[in-house]
Amino acid sequence: MTDRHRSAERGGATVCLLAVGLVLLLFGLSGAAVAAARLGRQRAAVAADFGALAAAARVPAGEQVACATAAELVRANGARLVGCRLDGLDVLVTTEVTIRPVPGLTRAASATSRAGPVRG
Repeated sequence: MTDRHRSAERGGATVCLLAVGLVLLLFGLSGAAVAAARLGRQRAAVAADFGALAAAARVPAGEQVACATAAELVRANGARLVGCRLDGLDVLVTTEVTIRPVPGLTRAASATSRAGPVRG
């Protein structure tokens, strides 16, 4: 191969290597975003479960007391209480957690839980 042909091919491998690196970076970022979303959804579900269970124990005291108890536990679990209502003897609690799947992007993950007495 002459020097003329070698100089024409210089840098081709570098461009391919950069493209492969960019693809790997994009896969890594999308994987991190999916993991953050799943983690946020799980945190919202746990907060909703604990809030609903705590509120169900306070139903005899009334909706206001039950929902105040739910709000306290939801906050303690790092979430925000979006909704709380009684449905007969059951309590429905909806929570929301703010997640940042990638820098500069903010989303909310929410979950709803129901708790009440066991029915036979």
